[in-house]
Amino acid sequence: MTTRLNLLPDPAFLKLRPELTNRLTRIGAELDAPKLGALLDPLMLDVLHRGVNEAGAQEGTLWLADEAGEFLVPAYNTGPQANEIVGQFSQPMNAGLICMVFCSEQPFLENDASKNPDQSPLLDSLLKVETTALIAVPFYLFHTCRGILSCVQLSRTGDAGATPAGFHAKDLAGIQRTSSLLSHLIEYQLLGGAIGWSCR
Repeated sequence: MTTRLNLLPDPAFLKLRPELTNRLTRIGAELDAPKLGALLDPLMLDVLHRGVNEAGAQEGTLWLADEAGEFLVPAYNTGPQANEIVGQFSQPMNAGLICMVFCSEQPFLENDASKNPDQSPLLDSLLKVETTALIAVPFYLFHTCRGILSCVQLSRTGDAGATPAGFHAKDLAGIQRTSSLLSHLIEYQLLGGAIGWSCR
């Protein structure tokens, strides 16, 4: 006797799958950074903050590509300077390590980010910090890479404190898990909205 639940698609729903797939794809494409930020509920934020903290990062950012594909735009930041980042800054898609991750869809860990010539100084200059270590992973919605989840360790300008310890492979795996959990929660909420089914 098996205890595995074997769910098969209901034939009545199978007929609707192409239309539903198209609708969800459109919803994902129409989602911009402000809308995504407003969509994040307490459970989603808890998943995001826990993942960033468990990785040993000082802050994390959820980025979304703009409609034209020219910028990565912060939808949410966990750090103390979030109000200087979200709604204020956009990272040009042709520069920086997070944009490289978006284009390649390959997760990335760098513990000498400030020495990497591909690291963009734009946000660091704005915030007067130096990114010493970085993790960036693709963020998917409905099977399409829509953005990046990144987290960083920072040194403050003029700060004589110890240099952050850097990240490890387990931290990268944790941020990948956080990105996946977050995308599933958001997809569930958007699916519920699309079919008129309350997710609460």
